[in-house]
Amino acid sequence: MIKVTPEEIKVLSKYVADISGIFLDQSKAYLIESRLGSLVEEFGCTSYREFYFKAKSDASRSLEKRIIEAIATYETSFFRDTYPFELLKYKILPDLIDKRREKSPNFFPVPIRIWSAACSTGQEVYSIAIVLKELLPDLKKFNVKILGTDISGRAIARASYGEYNKFEIERGLSEERLQKYFSRNSNAWKIKDEIRTMATFKKQNLMKPFTGMGKFDIIFCRNVAIYFTPRDRVTLFNKIGDVLEPDGYLIIGSTESLASICPKFEPKRYLRSVFYQLRG
Repeated sequence: MIKVTPEEIKVLSKYVADISGIFLDQSKAYLIESRLGSLVEEFGCTSYREFYFKAKSDASRSLEKRIIEAIATYETSFFRDTYPFELLKYKILPDLIDKRREKSPNFFPVPIRIWSAACSTGQEVYSIAIVLKELLPDLKKFNVKILGTDISGRAIARASYGEYNKFEIERGLSEERLQKYFSRNSNAWKIKDEIRTMATFKKQNLMKPFTGMGKFDIIFCRNVAIYFTPRDRVTLFNKIGDVLEPDGYLIIGSTESLASICPKFEPKRYLRSVFYQLRG
């Protein structure tokens, strides 16, 4: 395998950050080699420097897309970390519905717009949908729209299809929920239509403008900003604040904090969980 030099890491890190927001420092040589090495060889390059110039000169940007696919992280699972979904079920959704009904008591169905940013292969989106289904049995009284986005077109295609193998299913999904919300399909499990139709998916680079997305009541943006530079984190969460309803809710990763990143957000605590709202 071709080795990447410290100078090449600098050049590639800036390039990858520019096209995806993902920052790779000098400690990530192993990641660059393991995820981009096969592409370097496939395109007949003798060095990562040559590979970089090939990508930059590709007018079709097809190589750029393949680099993003290779670098993007797909670590996810159903009901990952548990607490955000308990927070959603027992605090955020009941409070949100009460506020919407109080604001417009004669308006039906009650609108609920949720965005899962960097949704990977869709497990977070379907976990959200299952919580909604369990909390609100009569969904006809609500206009639920769940949007899942990711920078990877391949991940979005998998999420939209909603089929998972045995390993993916066993990560975070109880047997009861498996039997209730999935159908066996050969050696895999497919999400049932009653859950699948609650969500839509589209490709979205979080470093690009959020054009035409509208406003959201709840935004999940967990464990993605940790791959960004401090400056890009500030940019990201300021943009998220622009598409969050004034009384909406933001949920980030359990190890993340917005304290020194985006002062427009105020942390709120519920039991063992923290969520954020825009300051009044």
